[in-house]
Formats: sequence, C-alpha cells, structure tokens
Amino acid sequence: MPRITKEDLSNLIQDPSGKNRAETADKISREFTADTLSDSERILAEDIFRLMVRDAEVRVRKALAKNLKQTPLVPHDVAATLARDVDDVALPVLKFSEVLNDEDLVDIIGDNADSVEKQRAIASRPHVSEIVSATLVDIGHEDVMVDLISNDGAELSEHLLQKVVDDFGENERIQKPMIERNHLPITIAERLVTLVSDRMRSELISRGHIPEGIVNAVMTQSQESATIGLLGEGAEERDVEVLVEHLHTNNRLTSGLILRALCMGDVAFFEAALARRAGVSLINTRILIHDSGPFGFEAIYNKAEMPAHFFPGVRAAVEVAHETDLDGGERDRERYSRRMIERVLTQYGDLGVEFDSDDVDYLMGRMLQLPSERNLPH
Repeated sequence: MPRITKEDLSNLIQDPSGKNRAETADKISREFTADTLSDSERILAEDIFRLMVRDAEVRVRKALAKNLKQTPLVPHDVAATLARDVDDVALPVLKFSEVLNDEDLVDIIGDNADSVEKQRAIASRPHVSEIVSATLVDIGHEDVMVDLISNDGAELSEHLLQKVVDDFGENERIQKPMIERNHLPITIAERLVTLVSDRMRSELISRGHIPEGIVNAVMTQSQESATIGLLGEGAEERDVEVLVEHLHTNNRLTSGLILRALCMGDVAFFEAALARRAGVSLINTRILIHDSGPFGFEAIYNKAEMPAHFFPGVRAAVEVAHETDLDGGERDRERYSRRMIERVLTQYGDLGVEFDSDDVDYLMGRMLQLPSERNLPH
C-alpha cells in the first residue's frame, strides 16, 4: 500500500476538491488502520483526522468512518465525533468501534431518541452491555428491540426481558428472537407460553427453555383464570349458573378451576359448581356449605367428587370468605386472594406441609400436588 507522502499533502492543498479530499481521507485512514505508519506519521494522521471529521463533505467523513470503524488505534475523540455524525458516517462506527465506551453510547442514544437507525446499529454491536441495553429498552422502538433481542452478544437481565414482554409480548417479531436466545430465564419462558403460537410454544419446549409439564400447567391456569374473569364484578346468579352449566357440558368444570375461583373470591361460582357436580340444588348446596357444620360441607364436597386432599384448604378458604369482604379498593381481589391463600397455607402448615413461595398461581399448583389428608403428619 502506498505510504503518505509530502506530495499527497501538497496535492491536497493544490486541489482541495471534495473528490480529492475524500480520496486522501480514504488513503490515510487505510494506512492508519494497517498499522504501518511510523510514530511521527501516526501523529500527523491523527491531526489530519481531526480536521477531516469537520469536513463539510459527507463523503470525506464517510471514507474515514469506513476505514476506522474497527481499529482500536483511532483516537477516542475522532471515533466519538464520527459516531455523532449523520447516519451514513455514524452507523459503521456505532456498530463496530470498540473505542466507544458505554458512556458514549448511552449519550448518543439519549441525544438520538428518534433516530431508529443509530439505535439499531448500537443494538447490533458484537457486545452490548447491560446499561446500554437498558437505555435502548427504555426507549423501546420495535425495530431496535428486534435487533437487540436477536443479538446474543447483548446483555439482557431478567428484569429487562420482563419489560420487553410487557411492551411487546404479543408481537411475533419480538417473540421469535426471544425464544431463539441461547439462555432464556424460565420466568420469561413461562410468560411467553400463553402469548405465543402453538409452533413457537413447541420451540420453547424443544430448546429446553421450559419443561412440557410446566407448559401444560401454565396453559391450564391461564384458561381457568380467563374463564373466571368472564364473570366480572357483580355477576348475576343466573349468569353464574349458565357459565357453570356450559363448562360442565364441555367437561371443563374441573376441580382446579373450581378451587382457583374460590381462592379468587368467587364464592358464588364455587357454590354453583359444587351444586352442579354433586347434582344437588343450589339452595341445598349453600346450606350444606355454610350452615350445616363441617360434616355437611364435607359431604357435599365429596359428593361433587372433589379431591379429598384439597378439603382442609377449601374449608379454610370458605372461612375467610365468611370473615372477609372485598374492600372495593385498588387490587382488592388480589389482596383478598392472598389473605385467603395465607389462611390455606396456615391450615396445611399446621399439618406439617411447608411452602417456599407466596405466589398465588404457584401455590395453587402446589396444592394440586399435596398428598391426601390421611397421609399428612399429625
């Protein structure tokens, strides 16, 4: 490769056209990148770069960026100036330059919140730190998120992935690269189970992100929670009975659904469901549940063919329903449910059963796995 000569600089002075400046920029930056310059030539080249990054001709600055984008020898101030230039100049530097640090990248993202292309270049870097990823996620352009999630060199904590799922969980452009990531936290995989297509759900399993058993359990819980939500607040008794009959006819009036409804505070659904499964009138079922003492309640419960090992927890839940009303405040149903679950856990705790999580859905799943009451330690 020809070396920089005094004649080059003389020609540049004599012919300062844009074309000649661009050719000189290309030649000097290529030689600089090849690391063939002497110390004095390198210092001279760096000074020329500092002049050329302010050149009015985009093609001059573009020639510098093209050749200097991956060299670790370029001065930081030169790289930082190129990275803040117009897209044609900045993008290769933003995507590849290791001279840029996290502070540079965060500042550039903040200064270019509406520049999707600059953000996409940063999101596609061979390595994207957690702080840079967080800055991109906070802005949340869809195209940028696709690039970032697709980049296995991007550090993405569980917290950041949760935010992406919050904002884009139903977007297939985001779902696909998220499932294809090498390491996906199981908490994220569990959330995706109910959002993705059957094909992508199968891929979640095949990639080992989540066991098939958990997928089936999550899907069942999701369907049950959606069913319970159909009733809404203040549902009429007739609406409840119609829903219960429909579920029973379609073999979907499961014990898990009935118990989940009770723990969500839907006592009317619990009563109607037990009545339908037991083949007893709703009025008599209510009497047996609430007014006949523990033996009447257990009798109607067993007649409805509910799991025997659930009964201690169900009895505790009904006691909470007797003692506690929904308070009408924000998220009152959730608070009510948690109070109910705590009472259920206390009941089982007295029988020697321990739980290690306070998550309502998790606990309901654990309740399904409890041994029968006669096998519990006393």
